[in-house]
Amino acid sequence: MAQGAALIVIDMLNRYEHEDAGALGESVRETVPAMAAVIEDAGRLGLPIVFVNDNYGEWGSGPHELCERALGGSNRDLVEPVLPPPGAAFVSKARHSIFYETALDYLLRSGAIERLLLIGQVTEQCVLYSALDAHVRHYEVTVVRDAVAHIHADLAAAALRMMELNMGAEIAEAGSLRTAAGRSFAATPRG
Repeated sequence: MAQGAALIVIDMLNRYEHEDAGALGESVRETVPAMAAVIEDAGRLGLPIVFVNDNYGEWGSGPHELCERALGGSNRDLVEPVLPPPGAAFVSKARHSIFYETALDYLLRSGAIERLLLIGQVTEQCVLYSALDAHVRHYEVTVVRDAVAHIHADLAAAALRMMELNMGAEIAEAGSLRTAAGRSFAATPRG
């Protein structure tokens, strides 16, 4: 059982103006209410919330600039409900995994975090690779099925199955966060 858990929000600061934006946007539109609910529930439960987002090669950009960039895109309605709440940590990444050459592992270990609750996009890419990297670093992983968006539904289903079978990830639903709070999502004080 994990000593502490954190919510990790992956790549939700997006302009949706790339090649796969149409398919991804449709999936995000379906999942963003659950994502927003999980972020709200995590805040209410006192779980640390960490946004890990692609920096799109803009190395001088911090959370404020990336939020503004995303809000200036063609699908502002997909971004507004999942903006980082006050007090959320932010980690910039350049590749698919939330761990690849980022300070995330240090941030989590310094907070005694052992379980990661993953939401965001893209299930069959960044979420999958991040779950694998979390697994090899000995974190317990929960993926919230209805709070992850995909480009290809068949690949997303396969990715969820791989995370569950090969990485021992728990596949949960957004509404189960409250129920699990007393079990696997022990609140870790923010500090």
